[in-house]
Amino acid sequence: MRILRPFLWAAILVAAFLYVTSVGHWSVGRLLQPVKSTAHLWEEPAAAASGYSPDEQNNIDIYKSAREATVNITSKVYRQDWFFQIYPSEGTGSGFVLNPDGEILTNNHVVAGAAQLTVKMADQKVYQARVLGTDPRNDLALIRISPGHKLPTLHLGDSDNLVVGQKVLAIGNPFGFEGTLTTGIVSSLNRNIQTEQERLEGMIQTDAAINPGNSGGPLLDSHGNVIGVNTAIYGSQGSVGIGFAMPINRAKSMLEEFQARGHVSRPWLGITEIWVTGDLAEMLDLPTKGGLLIQHLEPGSPAEEAGLRGPRRTVIVGGAYQLGIGGDLIVAVEGQPVDAKDSLQRVMNRKRGGDPLNLTVFRNGHNVEIKVKLGEQPQQLG
Repeated sequence: MRILRPFLWAAILVAAFLYVTSVGHWSVGRLLQPVKSTAHLWEEPAAAASGYSPDEQNNIDIYKSAREATVNITSKVYRQDWFFQIYPSEGTGSGFVLNPDGEILTNNHVVAGAAQLTVKMADQKVYQARVLGTDPRNDLALIRISPGHKLPTLHLGDSDNLVVGQKVLAIGNPFGFEGTLTTGIVSSLNRNIQTEQERLEGMIQTDAAINPGNSGGPLLDSHGNVIGVNTAIYGSQGSVGIGFAMPINRAKSMLEEFQARGHVSRPWLGITEIWVTGDLAEMLDLPTKGGLLIQHLEPGSPAEEAGLRGPRRTVIVGGAYQLGIGGDLIVAVEGQPVDAKDSLQRVMNRKRGGDPLNLTVFRNGHNVEIKVKLGEQPQQLG
């Protein structure tokens, strides 16, 4: 009986199989049906079905229109090492095309001291460039290439009506990665920063990523208008969410002067001054709030022609340095009190040759109003 038991079980299994496949109408599809239905338990993201979000589409449209007019600038500078050997050094930056004939706006520090400039367009064509003029006070430079055909351009917007929180886009070549787009907002306005070369005032602060190589590239609003020139970052290790752009209206002033005069001028007053305040001012019988004490008047300068007075004699202060005394103490510039050593320079940074400059000076115990017509120290464009 034990020998027959395996055969009996085999017969039962065969009979059951025949019943399921014939009478029960069994199919592989029925067993897999639960698996098939699981394909309907999830759906594609809504954005994929409806296309890009309005903000994404805005980014895409602006990039497509602005990329072709944004350029990569390479500057070659010759330097001297410790052994007095001359060697070439290259730097990179960005810029953007202002007009179809090949004028390009960038930062002054991108082109400063360059023996050779090359511009690479979005289509990878490379051109030699020359500097037309620079405005170091605002870290701006105008250069030109000769493409032989009309170039795509960017439209200059209005930086005077910016508001904190509005969207901005930056295009440039950070670390040599050409045509990089980053987005962010206007984080703050009217920021003053000190770079290695200049004090830059009234800057736009943004959290759009700006890195080495972005300098000179456009900062755009949501309509694709240029509202700033990307100029500086906080720190030296790359973007930490604090970048700065020169307002485009500052560049407009330079460009208008170039169109009208053929050069970019620097205003000339013709004085050397020193900041005195507190105990030193009191010791010199000057107002303790202080001011800028004139130390030298350049002969034939606008300052001399306007009647400003220089020192009558020299004293030794603290046994260490000479100080000219008896001259005018500038206590206000354009009606604003002089409260720091750079008060005059800040105003001069917004002036051009030929502009008027209103000064209030302390002279012989009284305040005297002096109006100066600034001269210019022109920088001839090549």
